[in-house]
Amino acid sequence: MSLPPEKASELKQIIHQQLLKMDVHGRIREVLAETIREELAPEHQQLSTEDLIKALRQRGIIDDVMKELKFVTDVNEKERTSAPKPSTHFVDREPPVLKKISSFLLLRFTANIDPTRRYLYLQVLGGKAFLEHLQEPEPLPGQICSTFTLCLHFRNQRFRSKPVPCACEPDFQDGFLLEIHKDSLGDGSKMVDATTMLSICDPVHIVLIKTDTFGETTLVASYFLEWRSVLAAENGITNVAVELLGVGTESKVSVGVLNIRLEMYPQLNKTLSSEITSTQFTLERQKTAEKERLFLVYAKQWWREYLQIRPTHNTRLVKIFAQDENGVNRPVCSYVRPLRAGRLLDTPRQAARFVSVLGHERAPVIGGGSGKQEQWCTLLAFLCRNKGDCEDHANLLCSLLLGFGLEAFVCVGTKAKGVPHTWVMTCGSDGTITFWESLTGHRYIHRPINPDDPPLVEQPKPLYPYRTIGCIFNHQKFFGNCQPSDAVEVCVFDLHNESKWKPMSGEAIKSVCPPGATSSVPPFPPLCASTVDAAVTSNEIEVQLRVLVSEHRKDLGLSTVWDDQLSYLLSPALAAYELERTTGVSAGNEEFQDAVRRAVPDGHTFKGFPIHFVHRNARRAFATCLRSPFCEEIICCRGDQVRLAVRVRVFTYPESACAVWIMFACKYRSVL
Repeated sequence: MSLPPEKASELKQIIHQQLLKMDVHGRIREVLAETIREELAPEHQQLSTEDLIKALRQRGIIDDVMKELKFVTDVNEKERTSAPKPSTHFVDREPPVLKKISSFLLLRFTANIDPTRRYLYLQVLGGKAFLEHLQEPEPLPGQICSTFTLCLHFRNQRFRSKPVPCACEPDFQDGFLLEIHKDSLGDGSKMVDATTMLSICDPVHIVLIKTDTFGETTLVASYFLEWRSVLAAENGITNVAVELLGVGTESKVSVGVLNIRLEMYPQLNKTLSSEITSTQFTLERQKTAEKERLFLVYAKQWWREYLQIRPTHNTRLVKIFAQDENGVNRPVCSYVRPLRAGRLLDTPRQAARFVSVLGHERAPVIGGGSGKQEQWCTLLAFLCRNKGDCEDHANLLCSLLLGFGLEAFVCVGTKAKGVPHTWVMTCGSDGTITFWESLTGHRYIHRPINPDDPPLVEQPKPLYPYRTIGCIFNHQKFFGNCQPSDAVEVCVFDLHNESKWKPMSGEAIKSVCPPGATSSVPPFPPLCASTVDAAVTSNEIEVQLRVLVSEHRKDLGLSTVWDDQLSYLLSPALAAYELERTTGVSAGNEEFQDAVRRAVPDGHTFKGFPIHFVHRNARRAFATCLRSPFCEEIICCRGDQVRLAVRVRVFTYPESACAVWIMFACKYRSVL
């Protein structure tokens, strides 16, 4: 490993200080004197360097030094986020006996670490009591099995562990180096002391994800780790056993235990007493509980006043609180805040497209019936499993649009047949109201119908799927719909008119939502750049689809001849489809049609079938395509001079979300 000159000089200085601390020079002099007395012959032969090193090794001095100065190997690259921080994620696989106090000093040279900053080294040293996997056999080498992955977020830094096979005692052996920096820019470069760190109430958010053999992800647990107990630990090291509870309907059931070791780097000059830390935690809990109590009292009073306006308001979808994945009731405004995507997303419409390609999945319900389990996920839990319900999509899209400087709100209401639904609304500076469907990325301009107009006056026909609206909110405002009808088509979005929209106190909302809130509200993580190689993934899916099509046709007694040139000509169409989904603008169709006409000879017929997915499972996509009669007709095409083509184009977005476009095509000679 080559080091820049300034790093090499600093490394030499550190090693020199460590050798002085251990009095290695004095011990070497003693060994040298003893060796000369014992081993020099009367003729005063020269004592070689090898002889001296051998003597030092025999007396264990070299081993002592190497234990004190041990490099940490196997350094992994941290996840790339939109807000880069000098934080590091690495896996420490050295034997415990070699993990000494000076490991951080040399870790600085194998990772992107600033020696003037303070770090928390969080090690996950295995799990136990994951009883759901008690009967699972040991996976064979090379066998595909379900895996556990830990995702962490702490003060704008995100990490992901290596996946480990699901087991009763999963073999988590990962280390995460978390930088503890201050919020203010002026003091951000200074090393924080114990007292300052005690005032940093942000927890370490740990999310456990299970990935099955088909690549489907499940949220297993979400835990907020209070790390500041290490400030009162002897030697700045503490071990904690973290009991993980389930999510949703299982939020009171234990799913397993993680063994976690916390260590401060560099070591604290002065640790705090356990009484000070416990007093601080108690004061924070009391302060948070009091704020939440006062907001609850205010919310009850607001609701009573809302019902007094019109008794039928009791049936409207006015959502003030919502349960997160841990079953904790939080104000809905705390699920939204301005989120900037750095250079990962360039426009609001691209943000809408990104949110729409994240999977849609309702929270699981145990038992029958059509009831919907309420579960508004925290942003980290939503992003880590890459799917969630419509509320999760709407909260994320609203946060991104707020980050782009738009006045955005989450709308709570219903779709057709009274199905509860959430979507996003933006208010233009000219009064234009735009609805954004977070599940599809579609945009709709709202033009209200005036029920008092004469029957002959032509009214605008709504194109959006929304039927009723009960309330709207963002991170600073909450409005309840108090118009005579809650039908979206007749609603007027004059938010300054309190006879149409009853507002909540901005101060009350601020008290329980960032930045006024304390530790009860989890901070938002930054978005991570995609780790998917679009070209490689596109090619892999395309090769798999060719094999599946050939096997399917072989079962039908048909041969398969692929036309590579025709396959290539399908690329512009797939790019145009994605561009239209993102911007709403169609372009390039004329060139595509002209190219196809040139590629298809006279007397031949061309057929094409495009389809869109948000997953990368080729077999699952092929099964879906076969359910379309038109696509099956292409794949199973019979005739003279049949040539088949397939083209796959993967478009990547943050969080490794993907829009996958597939087009099957064929050309054949018409004989009729």
